[in-house]
Amino acid sequence: MTRIDDTPTAWDERTQLTTFLDYARDTARAKCDGVSAENARRALLPGSPLMTMSGLINHLRWVEYYWFHVVLLGHEDEGPWTDEDPDREMRVAVDFPLSRLLDEYAEQTARNRALAAGLALDTRAQRPIRGGVHVDLRWILLHLTEETARHNGHLDILRELLDGTRG
Repeated sequence: MTRIDDTPTAWDERTQLTTFLDYARDTARAKCDGVSAENARRALLPGSPLMTMSGLINHLRWVEYYWFHVVLLGHEDEGPWTDEDPDREMRVAVDFPLSRLLDEYAEQTARNRALAAGLALDTRAQRPIRGGVHVDLRWILLHLTEETARHNGHLDILRELLDGTRG
């Protein structure tokens, strides 16, 4: 796992952005170490029936796809969601083994890491976000760090409720 608690005294901006994102990604995967297949599919929060460990990992995978491939590169959106079911990536995740979802997440993040390495941080997205703004790669890296870290908190809570694993 990438560590960020023993940072060098001077990192350039790209290294800071990508290291923190990689740390958040690695943390999400680590939260799933040893979770049973049954527990990966269990929803424990009555108000959030789609919030399962499997659902969160699949969501993170598809969020990365969306921001890099749809927004940044301007590709057609081939995500699993629909207008009728905007959270479908979380719903269908329970139909797949967690190991497969983790592998797909790792493959997606590897593709995105390689893509980002070949672009300037100032590279503008092909598609605008809300409000018509064309964000840059820097913004996308920051947003994905925030998104992944937020869901790591959800994974923490679910894991502790499921089998008592903490940390």
